[in-house]
Amino acid sequence: MTIIRVKMADLNVIESPGVLITSGLGSCIGVTLYDGKKRIGGMAHVMLPDSTTMRSQTNLAKYADTALELLLEKLSKLGVERRRLKAKMAGGAQMFNFDSDNDLMRIGARNTEAVKKKLEECGIPLIAEDTGGSHGRTMEFYTENGLVIIKSVKMGDSEL
Repeated sequence: MTIIRVKMADLNVIESPGVLITSGLGSCIGVTLYDGKKRIGGMAHVMLPDSTTMRSQTNLAKYADTALELLLEKLSKLGVERRRLKAKMAGGAQMFNFDSDNDLMRIGARNTEAVKKKLEECGIPLIAEDTGGSHGRTMEFYTENGLVIIKSVKMGDSEL
């Protein structure tokens, strides 16, 4: 079985049997796209909600809007049809308390909203999520069956 680690602001795709793993999901979002018929999936580790507000957009995997487009491109090259894709996501925590109502400090919530919006625009159903809170997560995605395991020191393990 092939295991691929997806780093922060990175993405990858894999055919079954394979595992995609990303760790360090605090305010970042880990999002998986899975084609159960072909048993092919992809994962992105998104850091920020929107590429249009950034001057330098050299790493498209960093932003919710561009990472999902890039992931869809890679999946389609493997013969995946968008209409069969299902999404799961985790992360989007508020890791630090701020004495401010400044929306810019709500990166986790903004990342969550941005990924959901992009999935909706792409017509991909979000079938499970483990988002919010104030704890970090590791996400493991198994292409044999589409299972996602979320591991957290504070919250233990759970399945999506």
